[in-house]
This record gives sequence, structure tokens and C-alpha cells, in this order.
Amino acid sequence: MSRPRVVVTGIGAVTPLGLTAEETWQGLLAGRSGIGPITQFDPSHLPVRIAGEVKGFDPGRYMPVKEARRISRVSQLAVAAAQEALSMAGLTPPLGERAGVVVGTGIGGLEWAFAQARVLWERGWERVSPFGITASLPNMPAHHISGWAQALGPTLTVVTACAAGTQAVGEGAEMIRRGAADVVIAGGAEGFIHEVAIAGFAAMRAISTRNDEPQRACRPFDAQRDGFVLAEGAGILVLENLEHARARGAPILAEVVGWSSSSDGFHVAQPDPEGQGAMRAMRWALQDAGVRPEEVDYINAHGTATPLNDIVETRAIKGVFGPHAYRVPISATKSMTGHAMGGSGAIEAVACVLTLRDQVIHPTVNLEEPDPECDLDYVPGQARRAEVRVVLSNSFGLGGQNACLVMKKLTINN
Repeated sequence: MSRPRVVVTGIGAVTPLGLTAEETWQGLLAGRSGIGPITQFDPSHLPVRIAGEVKGFDPGRYMPVKEARRISRVSQLAVAAAQEALSMAGLTPPLGERAGVVVGTGIGGLEWAFAQARVLWERGWERVSPFGITASLPNMPAHHISGWAQALGPTLTVVTACAAGTQAVGEGAEMIRRGAADVVIAGGAEGFIHEVAIAGFAAMRAISTRNDEPQRACRPFDAQRDGFVLAEGAGILVLENLEHARARGAPILAEVVGWSSSSDGFHVAQPDPEGQGAMRAMRWALQDAGVRPEEVDYINAHGTATPLNDIVETRAIKGVFGPHAYRVPISATKSMTGHAMGGSGAIEAVACVLTLRDQVIHPTVNLEEPDPECDLDYVPGQARRAEVRVVLSNSFGLGGQNACLVMKKLTINN
């Protein structure tokens, strides 16, 4: 018996480029950076004072203010993106037992744990919030989406660092394939622009120090790149059994045809220098999709702008795609949004859906002096019109966690 086909019927995004998927997409097409000086706290004591913050976000637009005060920022962002995605899909709560939720995050609501630890040390245990533990748990974004949508089927949280958002979409598709759900709200979110995160990544020498030119700080594949830029945001996709979607006349934006995950088994922070883990993930995703490498029309790169990652990803793409690696357009969403950790892969999946919809590839910005070891077509500077039928999206995370997603444009004949 053939497995159910999985389609995307709704998307939502809250990012440094906008409070909706469409605002984010228009920012990407325009080559506009969402990176700027940190405003959520005073970063003057830190070596890095820039980030990709979500601007103008009011959680009271998406939930009661009293509830918003009791939950983490990552949950607020995730619920907002989920509401947009369900609205686009034409679905309204309650969704019931045949609807599931899968959300990826790297950190969850850890800022709550830090804040309550400070309260404990400075004011005593009696002043610690009863919401401190629950707000900090990484499964809370999935919980809050499930509760709001009354999606009562399987619920899963994926915590695989920078690969979490992409893997969550894949796991959501798998729920539908195995018949556990007809609809899955899937994606990723992160809301941890925090001094501890900035300090930790600065200590790792992984984060850009271009404080004086924040919009030019994230430079994937550029010879002058000096690290990623920390960001926040959420991306959510409504996944649906194709027959279920057609039966209710839902809009069909794309089809999820394959995905995979793999492990480098190498180092906690550095990728396998030969890119073998990334190659495995890409190959397995293409095999799962039944797609040959030469059929891929666009690759959304992990593209963090760290010195080692960009070289290894380039090397891995060449290993999987051979001569086609020089023909397929590649672009890095993070050059404009920054790196929202567990949210990035899902935000990039949203960008891939819109690439298929509009047949336009967003650029990689700040690619001014190409690294000789990064010699592929990264669509520098300006968006490009192209015939795009099949896309591959890469996410490679701390701990050697890799995830890849393959989507295609659904046509009447397929």
C-alpha cells in the first residue's frame, strides 16, 4: 500500500524581517537585513551587541495578556506563527484527535530559568514564580499550540539544536505518512536573545563581532565572514494528507516529498570536515523523495557564515550533486534573518514554500568577496527568477545533528 502524500496548506512566520510569512518573504526578496543593535537588554558589557530581533511583536494580539505574561517568548512566537498558518490553511479550532503538533527548538524558554534563578539568589525561594519551571521547558511551544488549536493527536518536541525546525517538519510529515494524523502543525521557534547566549557563543568564537555594521554582519560564503548572528523567530507549516486537503478544498502550496536526519558522530561544535554527515542527510532525503540530484532546482543552504561551516556545506553539496552542484542555485536565508537556532530551519522551509509559489529565489546578501573554497552559485545580491519545481533545504546543528527536507511544486498531473 502506498504511503499518504503530504502537502503544505498553510504557512506562518514571525521573524526579524516581519510579523507574517508574507512580510518576511518580501524582505528576503528585497535583500533587506533584519539584523540590528540589541534592544532587549543592555549589551554594553559584551563583545557582541547585535542580533536579529523580532520587532514590534505584541503577544497580546495572539493570546490574553495575562497568559502571555506566564509563558516564554519562544511559545509566544510559535503560537503567533501557528495562528497565521492555520488561518491560511482555512482551519479553525478545535482541530480534534486527527491533528498533531511537532515543534522544534534548541533552547526553549531557558530565559525563564535564568530569571528565576536570579530571583532565588537575590530575593529567596518564596518569590520564585510558580510558572518558572513550566515556562522554561522546551515542550511548551508545542503544548501552547496544541491547547490553542485543540489539536489532540500526537504531540512531539524536537530538540536538535540548529536542525530542530527542519527535523520537526520532517517528523510531522512522518506522522501523516504512518496514518497517525490527517493534519500536523509543524515547525520551529526560538526566543533566546539573551546575554548568556551572546556571551557563550562569543566565547566559542562562533558569532560575528561586526557591531558597527549590523546589516552587513552575516556574510555566508564570503571570504570576510566572521561568524553567525544570533536571532529569534518562528516558522510554522500546516501539513496535511493530500486526500484530506483536497476533500475540503484547501489551498495546496507545496508537497513534502522527502526528508532525513543524520549524525556526524564527530564533534560537539565543529562539523565533520569532509561533510560526510551532511552528505548522508542530503542523500537520504533525496532517496526518501525519489528525486535524483540533478532534478533539484534550488538549495536553501544552512549558510551560517561561520568560517568552517560554509566550506564544509559547500564540500558536501559537491559530494552529493557532482557537476550539478555548479548549476543549482543556492541561497542563505540567514544572511538577512540571522540564525534563530531551532527556528531557522522552519523559517527556511517557509521561504522554500514561497520560492515554489512565486518561482523566485531570494538572494544571499553581503556576499561581496567570495571565498575561493566556496565557489558555487549562491545567488549573490539580488533575487532571481527561475523555474523551481524541487527544493532541498539544509540544517546542520551543534552536536553533529543534520536534517534535510525536500519539497516540490504540486501540479495537477502529480
